[in-house]
Amino acid sequence: MWDMLLPIMIVVASNCFYHIFSKSTPHGINAFGTLMITYLTATIITGIFFIFIVKPENVLMELGKINWASIGLGIAIIGLEAGYLFAYRVGWQVNTAPLIANTCLAIALIFIGALLYKESITIKQLAGIVICLIGIILINI
Repeated sequence: MWDMLLPIMIVVASNCFYHIFSKSTPHGINAFGTLMITYLTATIITGIFFIFIVKPENVLMELGKINWASIGLGIAIIGLEAGYLFAYRVGWQVNTAPLIANTCLAIALIFIGALLYKESITIKQLAGIVICLIGIILINI
């Protein structure tokens, strides 16, 4: 059970810090300048982890396993980061923007899962979508 719980705890804690730091980014700074420093920090830290985890003789072999998904993920992360920075700059609150964005994301992923991965859509999920949409309406009233 701990194997299942720990990754979710990391995601939740990291997301909390992510939104605190995004909301704390100065409004006057260029969004892409600050993201450049963000990714430089991430590059250094992941590079250190990579060096300690992979044996030196296996570095090239491990890097050779990387495919197009890593580049796509990088592009998606830039959109995610910039989107939240811009959302906070135009006045979204930290207790609302992620809730609405993640609710919309969850709804979209139900259909993406069905289309791309042949996952089934259940009556419970459809009911959940309706409840989520009602929640979005209630939050915005």
